[in-house]
Parts: sequence; structure tokens; C-alpha cells
Amino acid sequence: MFEKNDYIIYGTTGVCKIAGIEKKKFNTSVEREYYILKPAYDPNSTIYAPIDNNMINIRKIMTVQEVYNLIKTMPDNETIWIDDINLRKEKYNEILKRGDNVELVKLIRTLYLEKEKKKIEGKKLYVGDEKIMSEAQRLLHEEFALVLNIKVDEVLPFILGELEPTEKEDINL
Repeated sequence: MFEKNDYIIYGTTGVCKIAGIEKKKFNTSVEREYYILKPAYDPNSTIYAPIDNNMINIRKIMTVQEVYNLIKTMPDNETIWIDDINLRKEKYNEILKRGDNVELVKLIRTLYLEKEKKKIEGKKLYVGDEKIMSEAQRLLHEEFALVLNIKVDEVLPFILGELEPTEKEDINL
């Protein structure tokens, strides 16, 4: 269980701060405990998330050391391209929902490399793949920004600054 003021990753919403924990009844006579979540990058929103809900992935945000460790592994991550468009959409959306950062890095790298390949062929990446890549980047960049205490648009330059020049060529997180 998380505590008040903890920062967490809540599903595909991304980084949220636990503003409180309360017992409430929503459209039912059963009282449940809820996390009151404030999305870090949408301060006007409030989410009431049942503590006992296992349908949406909730995890603690990374530490600074975990961010640095993840950056070091980025150039070595394999790609996970799936040719079948329907299977690809399904699997990639599962990765987004799980919110595992290693998988998100693989996903972004895969789609970036595919986009570059298509560009050389004079083609564009499928719109659905573009959306998934954008969402994966948002989730990763927002978490990195909060952990490293930088702005979201400073995340990519930060990552590139941490990598060796030869490692930067096929990374666009």
C-alpha cells in the first residue's frame, strides 16, 4: 500500500501524487478505500482509485539511480517489431498499460527505428504506431522529468547527454 504524498505511476495516466486516502461510497452501499490521486501534469484533475483494484497497474516511481541505470541499458535493448498490425496494436497497448519502463524503452526504440526505415523508403509510420510511440514517450518522459527534477522537454537532451556518441544514433526516446 502507498502512503499520502507518494508519487506513483497510475496506469496510462502516468505520474500522480497521492493527495489522500479516504473511505467512500460511489454508486453503491459498499464503502471502499480510495487513493485520491492528483496527476502531476494535469493538476486540475482528481482521480479516485480503489485501493483494492487490480485492474489498473499502480507502481512507485523510479528512483534517480533507476533512471540512470535504465538510460545505460537503452542502446542494448532489442527491438520488438510485430508485422501483424492487429497483433502489434494489441501487444503494444498491453505494454502501455503495464507501464514497465524497460518495455516502454524497447517499444519506443522499435517504433523509432521502424519510422526511420519507412522514412528512407519514402513512407510514413502507421498512424496507430505513431500514437502508441507518442504515448510511450509521454509516460517515460513525465516520470523521468519528475524524478530528475527537470522539465519534460529536457528529458530527451538529458538522455542523449548521458549516452556515448556512438550510442545516440538509434535512440529517440
